[in-house]
Amino acid sequence: MAIAASVWVDDVISWINQVIFLLTLVIGITAFIHCLLQRADAFPAIGTLSKAAWLGLIGATTMLALLLSLGRLGLFSLIAAGVALVYLLDVRPGLRDVADGRGSW
Repeated sequence: MAIAASVWVDDVISWINQVIFLLTLVIGITAFIHCLLQRADAFPAIGTLSKAAWLGLIGATTMLALLLSLGRLGLFSLIAAGVALVYLLDVRPGLRDVADGRGSW
């Protein structure tokens, strides 16, 4: 009985890891595409890294997560999710304010 329970638990953990890995890739690709479509002069206006730096960070970490994690949740997946979420939750609202003209500058 205990052996069957451990096999079931391993399957659940595997599925959860795969779902989180796929979400990481979706978040990374979304952040990369959004960054790619923004104006380069808006990044210095909000006091953040340049567009090329953000594209490099998001692209490199997402590719490393894809190539080195091999469909599993790993350290590179968590780093890629962190970089993409910092961009989406911190930089993207500032870029939106620059585009709308509502910023404090």
